[in-house]
Amino acid sequence: MSSGPKAVEPTTAGPAPAEPTVTGPTVTGPTVTGATAAGRFAAGLRGPGHFFAFCLDALRSVFRRPFQVREFVQQAWFISSVSILPAALVAIPFGAVIALQLGSLVRQLGAQSFTGAASVLAVVREASPIVTALIIAGAGGSAICADLGARKIREELDAMEVLGIDPIHRLVVPRIIASMLVAVLLNGLVSVVGVAGGYFFNVVLQGGTPGAYLASFQALGQLPDLIVGEVKALLFGAVAALVASYHGMTAKGGPKGVGDAVNQSVVLTFMLLFALNFVLTAVYFQLVPQRGM
Repeated sequence: MSSGPKAVEPTTAGPAPAEPTVTGPTVTGPTVTGATAAGRFAAGLRGPGHFFAFCLDALRSVFRRPFQVREFVQQAWFISSVSILPAALVAIPFGAVIALQLGSLVRQLGAQSFTGAASVLAVVREASPIVTALIIAGAGGSAICADLGARKIREELDAMEVLGIDPIHRLVVPRIIASMLVAVLLNGLVSVVGVAGGYFFNVVLQGGTPGAYLASFQALGQLPDLIVGEVKALLFGAVAALVASYHGMTAKGGPKGVGDAVNQSVVLTFMLLFALNFVLTAVYFQLVPQRGM
């Protein structure tokens, strides 16, 4: 016998149980602020890091051969041609101001015999390297930065790299060595002009004694005073050329970017030169004993 169809009992499905909600940690303001500050700090260190790497590449390329003699001669002539006259003209008032200020001071102290030594030592140790550095950075460094920046925006540097030519070895190294050489020679010129200007203003205008002026310098001056001035000029010339070359080779944004790179290079060079001058002067006074009367 066949059984009839079974009755299907209706199933009543209740509502699905609600799944537990998992609440994650909320992102608060201090966390975002901390990440932003860390990013800004890293971005601030990126520029000095790139510049330090650029300096290492330039130092390594100095010893590579062949040396670009023609480029070196052209750059040395150009930097000297734009720097000699301004440096000589600036050295005269520097020597004069130092002589006038020290002349008035030592007259109040009753030590007129030390005027020559103080004036000459101030010019040779400090004024001449600083004047040389400012002229090299302002005239020669700005020209170097503008030249390399123009090559950068015209993509000449990229074309050189495609051809297998290192722009640092081909363009930067001759400019650095030329700047160092011109700075050393220019420092000697500025020293002579500054000492002559100080002598003229002290002896002629303030009624000083020529013999006492020269004798005091011979008594207190020494050869390391001239050497430290030349060393300062050498390092200042290298720093000016490095900063100008780096900003020129990293210029962006067309002609306006080149102008901004020139301004940045001059300002940064001045800041570095004054800081480096302080360090070198402090080291010099610690290593070299000073002479007395």
